[in-house]
Amino acid sequence: MEEEQKLVHGSTSLVGSEEVNTKLELTIDEVFDVYVGSLGFSQLLHVFLVSLAWISDAQSTLVTIFSDAQPSAWRCKNGLCLSNNSTAKASGSVCGLVPGTWEWVDGHTSSTIAEWGLICDHKFLAAVPTSVFFLGSLVGSAVYGYLADSWLGRKRTVQVSCILTSITAFATSLSPNVLVYAFFRFANGFSRSGIGICCLVLTTESVGSKWRGQVGQYGFFFFTLGFLSLPFVAYPTRTCWRNLYKILSLFPLAYSILLLPFVSESPRWLLIRGRSKEALAILDRFARLNGKKKIPNNISLANPCGFKDGCTNEGEISTNNMESLWTTTWAASRMVTVMVAGFGVGFVYYGVQLNVENLNFNLFISVALNALMEIPAVFLGTFLLGFANRRLLFSVSSYIAGVSCILCTFFSHKGGSSKVHEFGGNWSQLFVEAIGFMGASLAFDILYIYCVELFPTNVRNFAVSMLRQALMLGASLAPLLVVLGRLSPSLSFLIFGAFSITSGFLSIWLPETRNAPLYETLKQQEEEEKHNLVSHDSGLELGK
Repeated sequence: MEEEQKLVHGSTSLVGSEEVNTKLELTIDEVFDVYVGSLGFSQLLHVFLVSLAWISDAQSTLVTIFSDAQPSAWRCKNGLCLSNNSTAKASGSVCGLVPGTWEWVDGHTSSTIAEWGLICDHKFLAAVPTSVFFLGSLVGSAVYGYLADSWLGRKRTVQVSCILTSITAFATSLSPNVLVYAFFRFANGFSRSGIGICCLVLTTESVGSKWRGQVGQYGFFFFTLGFLSLPFVAYPTRTCWRNLYKILSLFPLAYSILLLPFVSESPRWLLIRGRSKEALAILDRFARLNGKKKIPNNISLANPCGFKDGCTNEGEISTNNMESLWTTTWAASRMVTVMVAGFGVGFVYYGVQLNVENLNFNLFISVALNALMEIPAVFLGTFLLGFANRRLLFSVSSYIAGVSCILCTFFSHKGGSSKVHEFGGNWSQLFVEAIGFMGASLAFDILYIYCVELFPTNVRNFAVSMLRQALMLGASLAPLLVVLGRLSPSLSFLIFGAFSITSGFLSIWLPETRNAPLYETLKQQEEEEKHNLVSHDSGLELGK
């Protein structure tokens, strides 16, 4: 009771010799620390159920590695192309062959390129579906970010996103031509963008400040599992890319119907919407599943906005928002810095993944190995976020990715002197590129966690969505550099490296957030950060 009394924000009265609490008003962080626990069984189960949605997010994002893959080989039909096209046959190119005299070994439905002839003069069309997918994700991030922060909430936004992802994935499998296919890829990118944004926020808002970084990393682990699952789904459907989309459309629908109902809404979001009783009920359920006692009836949650109905009376989350992220100078400056850094990280992270088809290895094995490279990055990030500064981790991982990409330019000129893999390829370059990809993956994951901690609850989903837009904008340009890399590998590596190093350098303008509380409003965060800064400066003066 002494510990509880220290946290009192309301009033107390004495009756005789007994102290009677008429009201004990605590913040959500205080309820987590005293009654629920920073991280217990209930939160682990909650994080696990939420993070499963990342699997379909990864599958939707990276499916084009197989569906839009360059066919591995072609052959002449009954020797028809041997006599009249000897030059083309010798060069290994089909561009000079007479139509109808040759065919793809895996069949014309093995990929969109094979079915619609996206080769030679039409080669540029093959990059369009992937680019517009990320542009759809960019647009969707803004829409879902607003919906999740306003009236829809985190949980229902995930549900809408999963259902639409399933519908658009199935519709993609019915595309009659590349233009319709590109449209549905745009729609699929728009649909899936709500999954990653809301799942990250939904997990980090359900635990104490000590474990935010770690549980945020769990989602990226499931994203890696989704990436890793792709070769196993794609191999049985390697002769028909349409079947691949049909199979992948099943998981998000099943998840939204069977698993998502067991997920709780974010208590922090409920509180700023004026639904404090619902928020307290969820916290009480977390506490009881953690083996704790029921939260006492005299406990209430401190309103972070001071308004009767949460943060909605003054239009704080509406279109007439008076406390807007973009009109608050410090928040706008911070958001721009995060977005510019995110653009570079997204450009490198997705570019390296999409470029895997250009490696001289079996595509299915290459993708599986590339996915496996992310697992050490996720575990390393989980371990380091427990005690290391976010700003330092992000900058160092970005520098590692950048330097590794630049080193690849030197190894690319030494193919003759380096040991070559039996399938073709430079072992030295592959090793350095693997380190670079792990660095990019680590920077990508940490930047998401960092963004969650940099902004308060009432704009947190919006801030993460803006970061997501920057990442997707970088990703939408990455396929163009992948095409350029086929002509000049050194130039593409240099550009990747430069963007990654620049992103890491930008972090010097961001504050450190390790073990900092999650604030509820922009005004509250501004006042608390100013107070902490003044206290820190005063401490330094006294130390002198």
